[in-house]
Amino acid sequence: MMASLSLSTLPTSTPTKKPLFSKTSSHVKQSHRFKVSCNSAANNNEKTVKNSETPKLILPKTPLEMQNVDRRNLLLGLGGLYGAANLTSIPSAFGTPIAAPDNISDCVTASSNLQNANDAVRGLACCPPVLSTDKPKDYVLPTNPVLRVRPAAQRATDEYIVKYKAAIQAMKNLPDEHPHSWKQQAKIHCAYCNGGYNQEQSGFPDIQLQIHNTWLFFPFHRWYLYFYERILGKLINDPTFALPYWNWDNPTGMVLPAMFETDGKRNPIFDPYRNATHLPPAIFEVGYNGTDSGATCIDQISANLSLMYKQMITNAPDTTTFFGGEFVAGDDPLNKEFNVAGSIEAGVHTAAHRWVGDPRMANSEDMGNFYSAGYDPLFYVHHANVDRMWKIWKDLGIKGHTEPTSTDWLDASYVFYDENEELVRVYNRDSVNMTAMGYDYERSEIPWLHSRSVPHTKGANVAAKLVGIVKKVEDVTFPLKLNETVKVLVKRPTKKRNKKNKQEANEMLFLNKIKFDGEEFVKFDVFVNDVDDGVETTAAESEFAGSFSQLPHGHKHGTKMSMTSGAAFGLTELLEDIEAEDDDSILVTLVPKIGCDDVTVGEIKIKLVPIV
Repeated sequence: MMASLSLSTLPTSTPTKKPLFSKTSSHVKQSHRFKVSCNSAANNNEKTVKNSETPKLILPKTPLEMQNVDRRNLLLGLGGLYGAANLTSIPSAFGTPIAAPDNISDCVTASSNLQNANDAVRGLACCPPVLSTDKPKDYVLPTNPVLRVRPAAQRATDEYIVKYKAAIQAMKNLPDEHPHSWKQQAKIHCAYCNGGYNQEQSGFPDIQLQIHNTWLFFPFHRWYLYFYERILGKLINDPTFALPYWNWDNPTGMVLPAMFETDGKRNPIFDPYRNATHLPPAIFEVGYNGTDSGATCIDQISANLSLMYKQMITNAPDTTTFFGGEFVAGDDPLNKEFNVAGSIEAGVHTAAHRWVGDPRMANSEDMGNFYSAGYDPLFYVHHANVDRMWKIWKDLGIKGHTEPTSTDWLDASYVFYDENEELVRVYNRDSVNMTAMGYDYERSEIPWLHSRSVPHTKGANVAAKLVGIVKKVEDVTFPLKLNETVKVLVKRPTKKRNKKNKQEANEMLFLNKIKFDGEEFVKFDVFVNDVDDGVETTAAESEFAGSFSQLPHGHKHGTKMSMTSGAAFGLTELLEDIEAEDDDSILVTLVPKIGCDDVTVGEIKIKLVPIV
């Protein structure tokens, strides 16, 4: 039975007058009860809160939190940094920033080799209209912009919903070839994410430009939403108009916002291509793998909060693990062996796309495939919360929580039509300051900040007991095929690390050279010291390290879209929780969930990475 929202309670904490992360504030605040509905959709007409998230964040508590936890203990000892060094903090010796082409007429039909191309209901011609032969101008952010505050969708007022729907309807009323039309705005995602553009602007005309599985993911989508929002505001003559965000990281927002489903086809933000079994009051699953978990309401909420903690804290301690791997001109997105998707992109971002997409459609349109995702109004609301995760992660103030500082990232650029129909070029460096961009987010409680996992079972020397039964990693023949569950013993670089050691370096598990078919939805789970092979252990438990997941891409070459990526998982907290810090080796279990028949892993290793 699918979890759905009704009346129950979860504990949260009460905000104080002090900034959340002030040096003088180190204790969890007094808790109060937080109401969650487990049988009916969340109320979309709750009064909108007018304050934004800029002043402070709020740390509610959940049932998984131990009492009297000191905030510093929560934030210290986080699991590891990615790679041998934080290479995103220094300029690449040979890199050139990625740049979208000046000549947008060089865009090509995307996804012509989509797995079910004949059934691509949204069409594969994703290129923008060409209004002029002039080169795009460098975009200059407006000075002293009017602040737009993006509201949480579940608290949107009736007045706001009417305005939002009017803006979308106005966009849909435009001719299809108008750069502001609904169709053209949707095509932007298809062109940038399904092989419509190449790297000719950077000197590599035969190599595809790709946004996903790279450090371009967050800034590109921030700019995409920025212009989309400004266009909507101009269409209704409201310079303060702001997109709502789907607040899926908060229990009250874990259902699809009801405003998107009322009145069916008469509703401009309705989309016929959504999973009918996931409409309100169904609860979104942060760890969705294509099959409903069947968890109870409270269990699903707890699992969601635990997964958010893993993706925002444990598995995202530095720039690369959060933003994704470096991607510079000349890099082939299909064959970059040490590429890595950021924790949010590979996690809740992908899960929401797949959870909303319609499984009855050949390509899981709309949200379930990159080529069609932009046709669902919910796409932009989902990505608003993804963008909010960037803000929250940065505002935590933890060492390592910063944007890349390499010029290869700062000077990477994209081309969009602005709200005045001018073709403009925008740069990553101008996306890091939300205040300068003129928008912020309405504050919403963040209970996952106190949702560190608890172990399924505790027990030391699990790996030692399996020597001779499970192969050691040095005895394994790579690449490993994931058409079935894989278990391997992996030696740790050291053990019995003290507090000082953990403050100087973090322990991470790396899966490198993951090869998969980019036309498939792919997902496998990763467990540490779990003797049940992931059968009994849930995502809310410590042995669950995380997942690798990918949405289908389309591509214009060959009969299959073979892609290469990687994944990183934090071990520092995990080993503390399962009381395995003194173990020489750990048991790593990879459990295929969907689309893994052709998936292989080329390397599994554990590294200590200095905190810089």
